[in-house]
Amino acid sequence: MKKIIFLFSILISLSISAQKIHTDKPFIQDYADKFELSGNTVNANLWSVASSRDKDVSIVSSNGLLQPWDKKIVKDMHYRPFENMKVISTASYKNQIIYLTDKAVLSNAFAGKFYMDHGMKSPTHFAIGKDFKTLVVGNGQLKLLQNEKKAWSKSLTSFKPIEVVFDKVNNRFLILTKQEVYQLNSGNKFSKVFSGKNLTAITVFENNLILGTTNGLLTLNGKTFKAGTIDQKLPWTEITTVKNINGQLWFGSTKGVFKLCKDGKYDYYASKRWLVDNEVVDIAAGSDNSVLILTKKGLSKINFSKMTLAEKADYFQKIQRSRHIRHGYTGNLSLTIPGDISSGFYHDTDNDGLWTSMYLAGELFRYAVTKSEDAKLNAYDAFEAMERLTDISGVSGFPARAIEREGVELDEGSNGFSEEQMIAWQKENGKTWQFDKTGRWKWKVSTSSDESIGHFFVYALFAELAPDKVWRDRAIRQIKLQMDHIIENDWHLVTWNGKPTRWGNWSPEYVNSFPINVGDRRLNSTLILAFLQTAYHFTGDKIYKKKAYELMDKYGYGDNANRLASVIQHVEGEPLSDRWNHSDDQMYFLSIPAFVNYSFTEEQKEKQFAAAKSHWEIERSEKNPVWNFLYAMTGGTDYDLDESVWWLQEFPLDLISWTIDNTQRRDLEKIASNFRNQTYKEVLPPSEQPVRFHNGAYRNNSNGAGREEVAPYIWLLPYWMGRYVDAISAPVEK
Repeated sequence: MKKIIFLFSILISLSISAQKIHTDKPFIQDYADKFELSGNTVNANLWSVASSRDKDVSIVSSNGLLQPWDKKIVKDMHYRPFENMKVISTASYKNQIIYLTDKAVLSNAFAGKFYMDHGMKSPTHFAIGKDFKTLVVGNGQLKLLQNEKKAWSKSLTSFKPIEVVFDKVNNRFLILTKQEVYQLNSGNKFSKVFSGKNLTAITVFENNLILGTTNGLLTLNGKTFKAGTIDQKLPWTEITTVKNINGQLWFGSTKGVFKLCKDGKYDYYASKRWLVDNEVVDIAAGSDNSVLILTKKGLSKINFSKMTLAEKADYFQKIQRSRHIRHGYTGNLSLTIPGDISSGFYHDTDNDGLWTSMYLAGELFRYAVTKSEDAKLNAYDAFEAMERLTDISGVSGFPARAIEREGVELDEGSNGFSEEQMIAWQKENGKTWQFDKTGRWKWKVSTSSDESIGHFFVYALFAELAPDKVWRDRAIRQIKLQMDHIIENDWHLVTWNGKPTRWGNWSPEYVNSFPINVGDRRLNSTLILAFLQTAYHFTGDKIYKKKAYELMDKYGYGDNANRLASVIQHVEGEPLSDRWNHSDDQMYFLSIPAFVNYSFTEEQKEKQFAAAKSHWEIERSEKNPVWNFLYAMTGGTDYDLDESVWWLQEFPLDLISWTIDNTQRRDLEKIASNFRNQTYKEVLPPSEQPVRFHNGAYRNNSNGAGREEVAPYIWLLPYWMGRYVDAISAPVEK
């Protein structure tokens, strides 16, 4: 066995020799802290927010000054005199918080010395320029204050300002109304410089004026004030605020906030993953490079922290172990209260074996790379859970789909049937959940090919990577038991009542009933050959090799499996061919290490690698590191490392299944309806998609409503696989 492991390691090392390695240096990881209105602030109208270098955050509202505290927004009682002041707005100047009240502009910083009476009846906005020069504006009036005195003032009929900003480069104030932009220059010359419609926000960026409108963005030349064409290629066009935060353009809208990137694209922060709600009121710089997003119902602090991929793995591992292990199985955490982790409860996943196999594989890779005792023990725990799936059924070699203790009300599921079909099926076959021989546990009887591939995939890895021979032999025993079951039952999974399950069918009658263009013909041929090759590889029992050649030579499974993926398409009138099935992708890629590496001959291996590569070529647009690194394990050297690292870095720390809606976005290039269900020309970053399994490709929207936390094995598996194939280095701090 040591020789097998050594040779396999050499194969992996040679296969990646032509591929660069990602050095795991700290990157910028974004995540959000959220604070909601509650208690005596729940009905407050929020107006503006500012932060100081001491990390104080002040929110101006209809209920006075508020502050974020312990995931809530509460009254700010620090400075008691403010209880008797009518505070209108706030801003940050020299990293300290400044307030506009109905009587003055003042601050609690600077030893409390900064205080200027403005003497205006109805001030609404203010901005501070050089040397504390302050412009206060209100309906019909403007007043410039300096050294606690009036330096300039003006009255304008029908003047209703909605924002005022200071342009540091040109030493001028800019004032915005719904239809005009005015400037007050350093010589106190006041003039109208632009007329438009439906203006909502203004900021200065790279010596240009950026204007928000109710239907897009306008850019004005900072010298001539000439406007370009309106830009509507945005995540959303109803702009509420625009801010230059530390040299980056941030846009608030009625459907979230977005930041302009160097490549001209946008990072989009919307949904409860990032914001308390999507109606943005104000944006401000926060402490430690964070950005504060004030919305109608609360405050969100988007943090940007340095983190290595290894540190991200540690973060997810803690969550996996503390909240996503049920009887040793990996599963999601259902939430009684949306978004509230403390309200979580466990349940079966309908695919206990498949999802557990993927976490177990990640821990095997972690052990192989680090020799971590913790990784080994986690792998052994998960293996025992998977092993029990076969033991509990009472049918030799037949793994249960899921298990649960007696006394829990369990969903019978649909098994792919309509309700009417399911009722008819149950009359003939009985309940989907059956008791084991003890009467204390129930097991799910409708096991499918999804489950089988999980078992064969991870048992092969376990037999290669587990350090203890006794444990490796247990994995080989499972391979043999399950392979023998399928052979003895004419290429079917046969459950407790002696009948085949609906989706456990690799028989020639079924497989070859499909035209060559239907994916299941190619997929099922690949799976069963991978199973047989795995069984032969570890046991040396010639029956498995004989049966594999029988399927290949007599029934055409070799041609089926080696057919290029490009032949898969919709076939009119054929079942299972209406669209590309990304769950099939998951099964396919989990099979290819065995399908290619355990080939019987070099000629066969070349053909099977070509077939696997053709499938990977089609899937490349997903930028999925699981597909990429499984392809690398078959010998692929061109496996898109940069795209894989991009996915790992962009994946959000928040695993809750929030409702995500990208349907309104105009910044994304849509493509015509297609067989693969791809909506946009490029796949969205994981941070802007729903958190989903790897078989959920191109699912850009969801109605999750915060009812579940997804198990982080979906990130841990590709990371540790990337480490295992030497695509990603150990962390490098410097």
